[in-house]
Amino acid sequence: MPDTPPHAADLAPSDLPMSGIRVLDCATFIAAPYTAAILGEFGAEVIKVEQPGEGDPFRKFGTPAARDTLAWLSEARNKKSVTLNLRDPKGADLFRQLIAQSDVLCENFRPGTLEKWGLGWEELKRINPRLVMLRVSGYGQDGPYRDRPGFARIAHAFGGLTYLAGLPGELPVTPGSTSLADYMSGLYGAIGVLLALRQRDKAGNGQGQYIDVALYESVFRALDELAPAFFKIGKLREPEGTGTTNACPHGHFRCGDGKFVAVACTSDKMFERLAQVMGRPELAAEDMFRTTRQRLARHKEVDGIVAAWMHSMSRDEVMAACIKGEVPCGPINSIADIAEDPHFQARGNLLHMMDALVGEVVIPNVLPRLSDTPGRVTNLGPSLGADNDAIYGDLLGLSAEDRAALKDAKVI
Repeated sequence: MPDTPPHAADLAPSDLPMSGIRVLDCATFIAAPYTAAILGEFGAEVIKVEQPGEGDPFRKFGTPAARDTLAWLSEARNKKSVTLNLRDPKGADLFRQLIAQSDVLCENFRPGTLEKWGLGWEELKRINPRLVMLRVSGYGQDGPYRDRPGFARIAHAFGGLTYLAGLPGELPVTPGSTSLADYMSGLYGAIGVLLALRQRDKAGNGQGQYIDVALYESVFRALDELAPAFFKIGKLREPEGTGTTNACPHGHFRCGDGKFVAVACTSDKMFERLAQVMGRPELAAEDMFRTTRQRLARHKEVDGIVAAWMHSMSRDEVMAACIKGEVPCGPINSIADIAEDPHFQARGNLLHMMDALVGEVVIPNVLPRLSDTPGRVTNLGPSLGADNDAIYGDLLGLSAEDRAALKDAKVI
């Protein structure tokens, strides 16, 4: 038996893999800030740099709470907040001082914005050659579309995912109704930062570098054979609804109680098991639907048979039969289903946190899971400027009088 993994609360901050790394997060909304949040979960000090009086617009995104929103409380986890006007020369100077004492910068301004303020890569690298800079934008730092504004919905569309989402011949739908491209880009951003930090330490010269992540590229990278199939054989994949052209039955089915399940028979063996579970073993015979090619050729008939069987029982009954027969089948869960599911509870996927004003807030727990140094959440998204005194006073050494003057001038 493996050793019992440690609980994150049992570890000192210095035990975590990113301890000793300071991250400046001057980005907004989700993508680049998500990278910073991941690093913070594993021990990095994350300083959120926000516009005085306004803060990250994400503070107003989603469901309002006693302060900010539930989205902010969840996604700005583990961060400290300082206010700083980067457009003001005094603010830019303070930012340079912070850069000099940091390892990572996460930003997602439109390309050229930081350069306009005298805070571009070349300037920041001169101040701190060890700096690793993550730059997230809609279309990347170069190319003919670099100046266009970009958001997750646009990235889904431009990157090729939205075209595939929905029913054939109908209006494309939003994939998942979430900011999927932002989270995907945040993950790629975290990978890029870790690789750059590794290279900085490995090379021996202590040189940092910048990472260029475009939202649409994160989407495009996740579309399996879409590109090779088109360029090799001219295959233009169209929306496939709830199924796929690569396997059958492989889709969503309504059960007798109105609830839904997902089924994934990605091999002939899986279909043979399903046929047994349905009490129709003859369906997997050589002259029927034994092979994927046979099933795809008559996919409407196969799906109809499976749909009729599913509709004859409740979802719980369908699930019990499929689990017993080792058929890949899962409930299509709402968040209400997830809240009651024992597996989510056993895995600790739902983390209960307390906020002095909001009370209890339930958020997704830390990923990935590390056996010896698991990440942790120490605090929900901070109040705007909550750490001004600690950062500007303790870290940069500004006096209380200086801080007050900067605040009056709306620099911080």
